[in-house]
Amino acid sequence: MKGLVILGAGPAGMTAAVYAARKKVDMALISKDVGGQMLWTLGIENYMGYQYIEAPDLISKFDAQVRQFPIEQRIGNNADSVKQVSGGFRVEVDGGEPLEARVVLIATGKRPRQLGVPGEGRLRGRGVSYCATCDGPLFNKDKVAIVGGGNSGLEAVYDLLKIGSPRVNLISNTPLTADEVLIEQVRDNPNLTVFTEHEVVEITGDKRVEGMRIRFLKDGKEQDLEVGAVFVEIGLQPNSELVKGLADLNRWGEVKVNPSCETSMPGLYAAGDVTDVPEKQIVVAAGEGAKAAIQMQKYLQRLG
Repeated sequence: MKGLVILGAGPAGMTAAVYAARKKVDMALISKDVGGQMLWTLGIENYMGYQYIEAPDLISKFDAQVRQFPIEQRIGNNADSVKQVSGGFRVEVDGGEPLEARVVLIATGKRPRQLGVPGEGRLRGRGVSYCATCDGPLFNKDKVAIVGGGNSGLEAVYDLLKIGSPRVNLISNTPLTADEVLIEQVRDNPNLTVFTEHEVVEITGDKRVEGMRIRFLKDGKEQDLEVGAVFVEIGLQPNSELVKGLADLNRWGEVKVNPSCETSMPGLYAAGDVTDVPEKQIVVAAGEGAKAAIQMQKYLQRLG
């Protein structure tokens, strides 16, 4: 039985792996990919030490640091389930042998709710983004579109207008549902065009986003918009299914943790965007991963 199994190789999981490895914890790292939600980002301007860095480059640096240590890595594998067993937990792994560990860290992040339209997947990271806060400054000179009329959509509109975007198009398939105070902040801005009761038909472009087609739901009329980026702000889903019924979740499905990254189940920890910790940012997730590793090592010491 290993000391620790980490599920997820995003900023939280990889940082936790480095911190735990420095404490000589016998561990395994399981993830379907390396980078997590960073893979959905084009460039990063708010990670300390870099005024600007391409997301693949930052992922590569994280990965290289993890690989300095003798950590068993199962990249490309999904964890199918986490179950409590005598002395710890059993992790069933898709396409591999199960692993047992005294402690498990859930660092599986979130996944964006997607539009499911042509062009979205092909242009992801090339103008299609699921985080206006992260990527908005990269497109502050472009005409852009935001999809989503809830609070996250209107907050994105406010942020993009504030940084000087020349034209912000807001597309919502319903009347705006955001808090009135958010709507009032942007309602009269001359650089904002609102399309309510419209749906996105297609996102267009060759190597990068160049435009999009939308359809008015009442009469089916379609029109093309020239935009350099599309920010999809229709919500995120935490990848917490593995621990449903094992640890407490909040009403959004996020794993509840205390300041030590402990869940309601002793020995089961969580860090990063899958948790109810506010502000979903790379630097926050990395910090939570470091904190979780320190606390898990102390927990293992107490077990003896």
